[in-house]
Amino acid sequence: MDDEKPVTEQAMETITTAVEATKDAAVTAVKKVRKAAKTVAKKAGPKKAAKKKAKKTAKKSSKKTAKKTAKKAVKKTAKKKKKAKKTKR
Repeated sequence: MDDEKPVTEQAMETITTAVEATKDAAVTAVKKVRKAAKTVAKKAGPKKAAKKKAKKTAKKSSKKTAKKTAKKAVKKTAKKKKKAKKTKR
């Protein structure tokens, strides 16, 4: 401490310095958190989109397979009916 300056002035300088340091530290911390959040969002974002795409393609493929199996079932029943008619004659 400086003996030439009054105590109140020294205290004010110390407080001002502490406030500035705290402010700088807070700004730095916020910047780091924002940057980390962006990187996390980048990593998480594509996965969600990929999952949505996968769900859509899964739904489409399941619909297609359902249609195919339905068509096959109809064809089989039609063939069975034809065979039944032929055997009756």
